[in-house]
Amino acid sequence: MKHEKAKELFTDFLKNEKNRITPERFEVMESALDYEGHFGADDLYIVMKNLKLTVSRATVYKTLELLVQCKLISKRNFGDNLTRYESNFKRKIHDHLICVDCGRIVEFVNPKLSKLPKQISDELGFDLSSHSFNIFARCKDTKNCKYNK
Repeated sequence: MKHEKAKELFTDFLKNEKNRITPERFEVMESALDYEGHFGADDLYIVMKNLKLTVSRATVYKTLELLVQCKLISKRNFGDNLTRYESNFKRKIHDHLICVDCGRIVEFVNPKLSKLPKQISDELGFDLSSHSFNIFARCKDTKNCKYNK
């Protein structure tokens, strides 16, 4: 298995939470961690079906929620009422810029922003758990905006 450390973390999580440990759940985990970029549960299900993996849609949905609880993936909503996921495993913390017209998502890292969530949490008497920073804007270059094609 490609993601041995992730498998170990997920196995421990499933045992501790008294969830069943099945090969299908690990296939979903592998596929989710290998997925490039942001994806919906149905996107992942289709990819897995195209790879001839025998997994049900319900298993994909349930396993994605377990992977979120285990913190191997993050759940994202970019203002379009669609739930998307992305891998947390061995990835840098990053933020998102989303075009409100075409939905294009650009990931970015900005050193000025990286310390801000902790600073704000400390100032307001909180211990930072995680953060999600999304900027909603419009593509300046209309040629590259999918909406204008």
